[in-house]
Amino acid sequence: MNEVFICDGIRTPFGKHGGSLSSVRTDDLGALPIKYLVKKNHTIDWNDLDDVILGCVNQAGEDNRNIARMSLLLAGLPTQVSGVTVNRLCGSSLEAISQGTRSIKAGESNMIIAGGVESMSRSPLVMSKSTKAFDRNVQLYDTTIGWRFINKKMLEKFGVDSMPQTAENLAQKYKISREDQDQFAYESQRKYDEARSKNYFDDELMKIDIPIKKDILTFSSDEHPRLSNLDSLSKLKPIVHDTGTVTAGNSSGINDGAAAILLANEYAINKYSLKPLARIIGSTTAGVEPKFMGIGPVPAINKLLAHYKFKIHDIDFFEINEAFSAQVLSVVKLLGLGNSMEKINPNGGAIAIGHPLGASGARIFLTAVNNLIKTKKKYALCSMCIGVGQGIATLIEKI
Repeated sequence: MNEVFICDGIRTPFGKHGGSLSSVRTDDLGALPIKYLVKKNHTIDWNDLDDVILGCVNQAGEDNRNIARMSLLLAGLPTQVSGVTVNRLCGSSLEAISQGTRSIKAGESNMIIAGGVESMSRSPLVMSKSTKAFDRNVQLYDTTIGWRFINKKMLEKFGVDSMPQTAENLAQKYKISREDQDQFAYESQRKYDEARSKNYFDDELMKIDIPIKKDILTFSSDEHPRLSNLDSLSKLKPIVHDTGTVTAGNSSGINDGAAAILLANEYAINKYSLKPLARIIGSTTAGVEPKFMGIGPVPAINKLLAHYKFKIHDIDFFEINEAFSAQVLSVVKLLGLGNSMEKINPNGGAIAIGHPLGASGARIFLTAVNNLIKTKKKYALCSMCIGVGQGIATLIEKI
């Protein structure tokens, strides 16, 4: 099979809900990192790009009708370049990267842009159609996150726990205390704050000029992070039930953002004088009970490592998406990494940076690649939990 290399990547800063990116249409947002890559890599004949694959979860508003295709056209790519949108919920953009990798490995493609986009600020309200004349029971749903138009059979067989409820399920099952959850959340914010103070994220962030009335807002840094002390975190009320442990402080945010990664084989690298940064070894997915969806990274990671004959201690660091503190700590506990916390999200994670669903996988992937380069380590593993009970994992090697 062909080797697959990461040759470039960029992301927008992540905006908070209703924040700096909330005025940007979702299809325009998806176009921004693609346009950046096109402009930067001027040696490439973009007519040779085989496909654009973007992850997007919502797809109920401006992100409908194949946002990958719309974004690539808005970014100025040739009309003959195709695009496809994939949805594996929170793992969507990591899935996009995985699908691009497999296409190149199989010899069907030479060069692909993969990534993801999500504007949770602009997710619309949707209304059901009437099922009979003069029906007075039309339902209205907020599409920002979570279940809608629930199948009664799904409810009966598996339950339809909210994302915070699934985190509470894990906290109870694996005995993850509120104190440990808050400590993990604090460390995520602290590590991110320290890394940002050292300009650690500059290589992965692009600047965006946003028209605001007659002015231009230059948006250049993530606006979700907020470093709070442990005392402040401990005073936050639980968001599921009064005796719960999951709070807004030890959970990821509701955010907006986009990211794009340039993948290529040796043929494209040589043809266009590209610089490979790292190699994708492989990816895999696994399923778990929906009410314990947060544990999904465990079987996905174990399956991936077994397939490529790696051991857990071979991995230099892990980027595990921080949907919730309870979720990551449960994964760490089951993987036996409790004594190696320095390997887990060494520069902070989604609790600090935010979690724009369809873009988060590409974000942690890009962060992992840049951290491999900066630390001169060899192997990084990216993994995410996925709603309705799944996990996804991708293994990267620095070259």
